[in-house]
Amino acid sequence: MALRLRLPPILPLLLCLGMASMPIRAAPATIEHDTLTLDSIRSHADFEVKVLWLIGLHGDFGQVQGTLVIDRFRGQASVDARINASDVRMRSHNYETWARSAEFFDAQHYPQIHFVSESFPLVRLIKGGHIDGNLTLRGIRHRARFTLAEAACPDPLGGACPVQADGAIRRSDFGMHSRRGTLADKVELHLSIYVKPAATEPAP
Repeated sequence: MALRLRLPPILPLLLCLGMASMPIRAAPATIEHDTLTLDSIRSHADFEVKVLWLIGLHGDFGQVQGTLVIDRFRGQASVDARINASDVRMRSHNYETWARSAEFFDAQHYPQIHFVSESFPLVRLIKGGHIDGNLTLRGIRHRARFTLAEAACPDPLGGACPVQADGAIRRSDFGMHSRRGTLADKVELHLSIYVKPAATEPAP
């Protein structure tokens, strides 16, 4: 003979109340990423290489294009910047032609210089510090490090002041081996980067 147990009418109600009082786990917070565009009009990059280890030969690339990705959840940032090698300007047309030639940047075959950084602490955009990444020049990718200067304003991400970065590469690392008796192997780089402020939604 089967034995049936009948629950008192109040028991199911107590069970429901107990389940309702159990804590509900909140969904994990969405990681907030902001992608800011570099202000190509105001940003610029330049380089200098020594001739006979004494005289600085200077060139200006003009515009810098790219993006700055900000992970506010982790307090990190990364940058992707591109420079047109064919846009180089120097003290004379002959120097410009030489800089664009296969002997130096080889702009005809490799029109862009590309830097992609590793993630770095967001505070370095204000306080300064090192950022590391990969620089691609003449189709050759090599490690590079830039040093950020302390910002000249409280919020460079608002576009009020530039992020200043200095670095150096070796010509030989990127396949430039000519004129080693008269032209230094080290090339100093400087970037002045402005960021376009994030667009804000108009008030309803």
